[in-house]
Amino acid sequence: MKRSKSGAIAVFDSGVGGLTVFRAVRRALPAERLVYFGDTARLPYGSKTREAVTRYSLEIGRFLCGKDIKLLVVACNSASALALERLQRELPVPVVGVIEPAALRAARETRTGVVGVIGTQATVASGAYQKAVARASARARVAAAACPLLVPLVEEGWLSDPVTEEVARRYLRPLLRTRMDVLILGCTHYPLLKRTLARLAGRRASLVDSGEEVVETLRSLLARDGLLRAGGRGGEEFYVTDGPERFRKLARRILGRPVKRVRLVRLAL
Repeated sequence: MKRSKSGAIAVFDSGVGGLTVFRAVRRALPAERLVYFGDTARLPYGSKTREAVTRYSLEIGRFLCGKDIKLLVVACNSASALALERLQRELPVPVVGVIEPAALRAARETRTGVVGVIGTQATVASGAYQKAVARASARARVAAAACPLLVPLVEEGWLSDPVTEEVARRYLRPLLRTRMDVLILGCTHYPLLKRTLARLAGRRASLVDSGEEVVETLRSLLARDGLLRAGGRGGEEFYVTDGPERFRKLARRILGRPVKRVRLVRLAL
């Protein structure tokens, strides 16, 4: 598959959470054409098996490779943990996950040597962050907590609801008893709760947004291959597998601007 400067950067996630990555990429690389895919019919990925997440991810990756893309970002932490190697091996474009960049940042920042991670059940159980942090620093260890209720609460739009804050408080409580001084938001939905999570963590831990950390990796890869676009304003395309109107409403809240068109894609369920 021949890649060109005019090709798009594709971002995919199980739902709306990957729009936090999309937003970061748009701010950093305004000239690039972007394509977003939200698998809203099959979310959340965090409670699915490795086989299911890999199958969904490959299906979406192949669909996106038909949209003239030059690079694919797996914004979903669960898919990054469970399917990244298969995607990198089987797709004809570079594929970047969100776990490694966040782990590198956290390993650099920790002073106590304890890095906190919150994520879905699949991400935490995979040990992907534990392994990535260990690769980045021999002295750092991970204290992780699965937070399965946070994704549906975000998808419901309950970003500032007292129920969401209480759920987050319960999930964070055991981590706050450790010497954690850095907390990785190991799901792209969680930055939408950043104010709540920062308030609960207080001064004990700085937050690392796994989505924001991936931007420099993208820039470096595209520059290396001579595929960075300079100047102009890139276009955007949005695809979902269910509920395009609901996606538009949530996307407007996350991006701070309206999304004109969201295309519905029928994939095998």
